[in-house]
Amino acid sequence: MRNYLLTTAAAAVLLAATGSAQADMAAAEKFLAEEINGVSVLSEDEQKKEMQWFIDAAKPFAGMEIKVVSETIATHEYESKVLAPAFTAITGIKVTHDLIGEGDVVEKLQTQMQSGENIYDAYVNDSDLIGTHWRYQQVRNLTDWMDGEGKDVTLPTLDIEDFIGTSFTTAPDGKLYQLPDQQFANLYWFRYDWFNDEKNKADFKEKYGYDLGVPVNWSAYEDIAEFFTGRDLSHLGVEGKVYGNMDYGKKDPSLGWRYTDAWMSMAGMGDKGEPNGLPVDEWGIRVNENSQPVGSCVARGGATNSPAAVYAVEKAIEWLQKYSPPEAAGMTFGEAGPIPAQGNVAQQMFWYTAFTAATVKPDLPVMNEDGTPKWRMAPSPHGVYWEEGTKIGYQDAGSWTLMKSTPTDRAKAAWLYAQFVVSKTVDVKKSDVGLTFIRESTIDSDHFSERADKLGGLIEFYRSPARVQWSPTGTNVPDYPKLAQLWWQNIGDAMSGAKTAQEALDSLCEAQEKVLARLERAGVQGDLGPKLNEERDAEEWLKEAGAPKAKVENEKPDGETIAYDELIKSWQ
Repeated sequence: MRNYLLTTAAAAVLLAATGSAQADMAAAEKFLAEEINGVSVLSEDEQKKEMQWFIDAAKPFAGMEIKVVSETIATHEYESKVLAPAFTAITGIKVTHDLIGEGDVVEKLQTQMQSGENIYDAYVNDSDLIGTHWRYQQVRNLTDWMDGEGKDVTLPTLDIEDFIGTSFTTAPDGKLYQLPDQQFANLYWFRYDWFNDEKNKADFKEKYGYDLGVPVNWSAYEDIAEFFTGRDLSHLGVEGKVYGNMDYGKKDPSLGWRYTDAWMSMAGMGDKGEPNGLPVDEWGIRVNENSQPVGSCVARGGATNSPAAVYAVEKAIEWLQKYSPPEAAGMTFGEAGPIPAQGNVAQQMFWYTAFTAATVKPDLPVMNEDGTPKWRMAPSPHGVYWEEGTKIGYQDAGSWTLMKSTPTDRAKAAWLYAQFVVSKTVDVKKSDVGLTFIRESTIDSDHFSERADKLGGLIEFYRSPARVQWSPTGTNVPDYPKLAQLWWQNIGDAMSGAKTAQEALDSLCEAQEKVLARLERAGVQGDLGPKLNEERDAEEWLKEAGAPKAKVENEKPDGETIAYDELIKSWQ
């Protein structure tokens, strides 16, 4: 990326020398010329009109200092280092954009909710908290904000319809609570060159009786993992041991995301329904017809400790132990992410597209000399309990959130910055850096048509109708901060061997229900809060249609694959 370094001090010199309107527009024109440089869906005149609107709308807040926060990923680093100084120079609003860990963002948000103290003027926090925000009503709903208090600072060309993730940030009341800023999916990643090698294809077919290709089900993924682990690929110039799977298993908050980020739905634990299963979602939480959580354990109609959930955890542990680098079990999400790009991993089922930017660097062993990748991404395979119409993967949708505890003038200034970094002027360039798409117009742009062959299937995925089956945590989860921490602590016990998968999930669902019961007693979420079912014999629930689902006798049916090039045609 090219850093835009017109500092506030330089802007002040310009202000003194040339007057505010000229100085602001001079800064805007410098930014458009040197940073955006034509990489936008808007014409030069349209870009200047958007910048002029920001200049005019920001005048009441000139000189104000605001603080916003997000997790540390490439997209937000670009915002913090490049876009925030540009916005400051153009508008006179001084923005500090802090970058911290994802868990720390949730902690700061939770502290602000509990104390009422204005810690940050805006948060980029995951839409996973939509159920929390809707029930607690401590954030400004943006639908009313844009029509009311925030109307004078809402960009006329914001174009909410252009955002691809608003279904994730809209609550059952029909109101938009968060505005997407960056979005990425967990997909299947594999070595396209290894899969197309004639020797590998022939040997795989001889051993397993079907073609080596993109796995459609977990059985095929497991066969491919077994096939490549320890395989001699010296005929392809590969040195060192090769592994058929990559994952992570350290008892750390990121281990919880590994499972709540749709691993259970990929196995088939939840119910059908988009964007999330109803009445049972990918956390195994059941809701009633009023969207009130009624249980997590099978005895109350939940699925967190169901046979499908046990299968999901056992498979992840088995593959981590048998087919992954030994050090993977002690890694966190962030530590494991770069490993496939080092060149000795055949496939990874649970790979975040946020790693794309770091995996297409020219000198990596997974890149060709012409700048195209040796790898591809495709839809993740599904487990034996999965049915058509069930969610098949996760999308992270980090989204701008305005707390009601933030004073109105500060919220307005922060809203201006939020819109600046997602504006049509900026979005294609920002997406070029982080590859975390939020706008249809950006995905469909000529710019990304030209880059598509360098990005391993990312553009094809986001242009396909398939992407709607990937979604963040839904509204069944009534208090994300309280419940999320239970996952890594309990799943960690299964990963370490301290408990069986069944024991760990029994503990997890019981812990979730204790939180639900506390929320019910406290009544803090009113008619939207939990209302736990009476316990029944688990077998009664397992006999009913949908989730929780009874145990399948054969959890490893025949493997099924599809040729990648055929898959891409189906997307088109």
